[in-house]
Amino acid sequence: MLPVSAGNLSTSLILFYAHNCKIKGRIPNEVGNLSSLLDLDLSGNNLVGSIPRTIGNLQNIQRFNMSDNKLTGFIEDHICKLQHLGDIFLGQNQLSGSLPNCLGNVTSLRQILMGSNKLSSNIPTSLGNLKDLVVLDLSSNNMVGSLPTEIGNLKAVTRMDLSMNQFSNRIPRETGGLQNLVHLSLRHNKLQGSIPDSMSNMVGLEYLDISHNNISGTIPMSFEKLQYLKYFNVSVNKLHGEIPLRGPFKNLSSQFFINNEALCGLSRFSVPPCPTSSTHRSNRKNMLVLFLLLGIALVFVPTTFVFLWIRYRRGKRSPQQADLLSMATTERIPYYELLQATDSLSESNLIGSGSFGSVYKGVLRSGTAIAVKVFNLQLEAAFKSFDTECEVLSGLRHRNLVKVITSCSNLDFKALVLEYMPNGSLDKYLYSHNYFLDIRQRLSIMIDVACALEYLHHGCSSPVIHCDLKPSNVLLDEDMVAHLSDFGISKLLGEDESNLYTKTLATFGYIAPEYGLDRLVSVKCDVYSYGIMLLETFTRRKPNEFEGDLSLKQWVSHSLPEVVMDVVDANLVTPTDNRLQKGLDVVAAIMKVALDCCAESPARRTNMKDVVGMLQKIKIQLLAR
Repeated sequence: MLPVSAGNLSTSLILFYAHNCKIKGRIPNEVGNLSSLLDLDLSGNNLVGSIPRTIGNLQNIQRFNMSDNKLTGFIEDHICKLQHLGDIFLGQNQLSGSLPNCLGNVTSLRQILMGSNKLSSNIPTSLGNLKDLVVLDLSSNNMVGSLPTEIGNLKAVTRMDLSMNQFSNRIPRETGGLQNLVHLSLRHNKLQGSIPDSMSNMVGLEYLDISHNNISGTIPMSFEKLQYLKYFNVSVNKLHGEIPLRGPFKNLSSQFFINNEALCGLSRFSVPPCPTSSTHRSNRKNMLVLFLLLGIALVFVPTTFVFLWIRYRRGKRSPQQADLLSMATTERIPYYELLQATDSLSESNLIGSGSFGSVYKGVLRSGTAIAVKVFNLQLEAAFKSFDTECEVLSGLRHRNLVKVITSCSNLDFKALVLEYMPNGSLDKYLYSHNYFLDIRQRLSIMIDVACALEYLHHGCSSPVIHCDLKPSNVLLDEDMVAHLSDFGISKLLGEDESNLYTKTLATFGYIAPEYGLDRLVSVKCDVYSYGIMLLETFTRRKPNEFEGDLSLKQWVSHSLPEVVMDVVDANLVTPTDNRLQKGLDVVAAIMKVALDCCAESPARRTNMKDVVGMLQKIKIQLLAR
């Protein structure tokens, strides 16, 4: 049992962990005496009875976890007194009743996990006040009623699981405003009506499950633009009409559409073909293709003869082939082959877009996968960016820099042909619920980036300042080795130069103070940005999400070393880890290195040689755990 004397522990106690200790009995009321407590974890035990009202006395608490016990009774209003509460974990219990309406007043809440209980009633509309809420899990309960329209106010939410309840009526169209939502599960409810077309505005959506409901109508064709959607399950509903074909639907399994009223489409979806309207559309499409081919033939054949005659007369290469600028390589890829490799720069091959252009995946005739960075020539700055990358990258060779195969340039087209990175960016792995990096992987990636910067700053004849370090510019190959990319605003330092002035401003949140104020850049600016990115990698908090005088650096520095648990990414060191303290010690050491990189004064910042050495020592300690 948890003794009553637990309440007599020091009132300065800030952490109380008793996870998976086989504790039985009730939670004593005396726990409420621990007035300085920031984190209370009693999860994974055999605790019974109700949550004591005295929990409301823990005015400073930021996180409490009582999940995976046998707690009963109601979640009472006393929980709403905890105005600093960020995370509440009460899942896997036997709690009943309704959610307190006052819970919407605890605006500091970032995670609410109450799945697998016996909660009833509806979702209080006041939850719409939780503007910072990131995760909402109310799955596997007995909740009823309509989904409130106020759910659309949860602009920060990335994961919402309301499955296995008794919710009815329509899916509110306001859910379409949740543009940060990655994971949404509404399966096994009693929802009716049609799928709101507004949900196609949820541009970050990767997982959507509305199976086992009473949804009717059609699947909106606008869902074809949800380029990140990987899982879409509408099975066991009353849907009809044609299943979309483009975008994410090209890769979806037929099992996601079974047991509906009258869905139709391609045979690979295991549904009947659509009626005559599709046939007419197909015939019309065939006629258009035929006329198009005839038109092309009428234009192309004479043009070909003229082209061959000009080439014969001039003895020059084809003007339609791009002017290829060799990047210290013998490989040359013609312009027309780049178009062929990327399916004419089709949207389906688009990897990402930036300030100066877009990047497309391509496959050469040899089978080699490439990434083609095409610059937007409507922007004057794109010309300079292209020239800068050509100038800088032509002389760089390092395993942790993205390899440039060649460049392609003429009056109407400028592109860099890059080595393809199949695992995408660090940003994707940090902020997507479909991917996860443990401490060792994150540390290895950041050591790779540090090695790249050490080479740029100390291993080149002329030091190179990257100027735009951030997770989206760190790309991962098939072995999860990190490669630094995007040198579009980088700077080369000449002889006897230690810094220079620039008019180009990098990404907000990662900028060193002297860079943002005086536009003065040096290798120390990269060190500062690296430190911010190192903090971001282990906290999973973006530097630009802080407001007022608080910054990511200040938030972390105020919590070290005593309460590193408050700032570390909760997915990294969970209370179920029997080596929790060692994990926290490793993360604290990493964050100490990061803060040394982020010193306000450039002179006090660590250089990248020392950063590599310190992080490699930490990695050795981690592997020896």
